Amino acid sequence: QVQFVESGGDSVQPGGSLRLSCTASGLPLEFYGIGWFRQAPGKEREGIACISKDGSTYYADSVKGRFTISRNNAENTAYLQMRSLKPEDTAVYYCATDVLDYGCLTLKPADFGSRGQGTQVTVSS
Repeated sequence: QVQFVESGGDSVQPGGSLRLSCTASGLPLEFYGIGWFRQAPGKEREGIACISKDGSTYYADSVKGRFTISRNNAENTAYLQMRSLKPEDTAVYYCATDVLDYGCLTLKPADFGSRGQGTQVTVSS
């Protein structure tokens, strides 16, 4: 069974940057798209970025131009580089696999498989 460990979350000031990592065990990620999601207190989980198994990338409008998703199959890890962070980016960030092979096109959390415990990102002055 696949297990994800998300890391890299921290508290930063508005305008700052962070790089999140998502490392998997029990499953070779190279055969799957990988999505990043976030959930803020009192809000629904939101799909924000996805990288397909062939390397195509997809972003929600809320993060387009500020966040970059990438993957390193040799390390079985996906990354989310976040720049120009805003207070509204504050959330717990998760990753999951695109097990249905079309999740990258929808960015809907329901179209992805199991996720990890997440990593907290707080953007505040």
